[in-house]
Amino acid sequence: MARPGGEREIIARIRQAAGSSGDLLVGIGDDCAVYKTPPDRVSLATTDTMVEGVHFDLAWHPPLELGRKAASVNISDIAAMGGQPRFALLSLALTSTLGSQWLDAFMSGFLAVLAEHGVVLIGGDTVQSGHESVLSVTVIGEMVEAELLTRKGAQPGDVVLVSGFLGEAAAGLALCRLGLAHKPAWQTLVVAHLNPVPLVALGRVLAASGLVHAMQDLSDGLATDLAHICAESGVGAVVTADKIPLSPVLRQAAETCGQSPLDWAFAGGEDYQLLFTAGEQQVAALSSMVREKTGQELFAVGRIVEGQGVFLEEAGQRREISYRGYEHFR
Repeated sequence: MARPGGEREIIARIRQAAGSSGDLLVGIGDDCAVYKTPPDRVSLATTDTMVEGVHFDLAWHPPLELGRKAASVNISDIAAMGGQPRFALLSLALTSTLGSQWLDAFMSGFLAVLAEHGVVLIGGDTVQSGHESVLSVTVIGEMVEAELLTRKGAQPGDVVLVSGFLGEAAAGLALCRLGLAHKPAWQTLVVAHLNPVPLVALGRVLAASGLVHAMQDLSDGLATDLAHICAESGVGAVVTADKIPLSPVLRQAAETCGQSPLDWAFAGGEDYQLLFTAGEQQVAALSSMVREKTGQELFAVGRIVEGQGVFLEEAGQRREISYRGYEHFR
């Protein structure tokens, strides 16, 4: 396997592939990137780190799809606040076993996702790792300040909504671990794990509607991410088990893997759907607007209540599931 060369050659390869932007005054090659900012908007910045053996496994995660995922999970954070992503920074700590073909494929996937959302790569860092590879991405976005959505703002009586099926990425990961990723029946789930899609257009629609009270993306599972919204808003939530959207293929995979589809949905993580709350009287109008502008369906899965904690109602019983999703260092 051909090695990608020294640090300067790696940077030169990335710089050549990255392109530029009219708002970018100074790009890759200087100490800092410099870009223009409109006076009537706010800037958003997010960063995320992916570690080999923790967030991805090179045994089954192809470099092109890994590049796409590294970009997508960060862009999803911008979508979660209703913003428009603009610029990205990429830092790579790569082992010596990864060659130039791997790097080119990774960058091809990474830059493809940036291009799909009008994002320009403006800098970063490259180092050699003696152990696991580490990918760190920062994305900078912008939006009108009045439309900004955060985790704070959910109110008692609000309906809790999600933008699509849950648990599919967790199911895809389980299938990869069991060596079943190649089977055609499971491709929807495997792709959900390997190559998630950030919902930027939907986030923009929800933010511009003025009907959403609080929002974030689903990265750690419904139980944990809804608990974040509740903690920031000073409220509690009740989720109804039979209202959680589970696809037929997810239920089939759960039988194959001997797992609970519901556990995948509220504790699996990495779905990157949007999770948000809105007043009960606004749900119909919001659903109609989203359907018309994006073609997506919204799913009401529960309610915001007074108190604290997230509870699951199932078969007439109620149990707390707060922070049951993925959490580092636990």
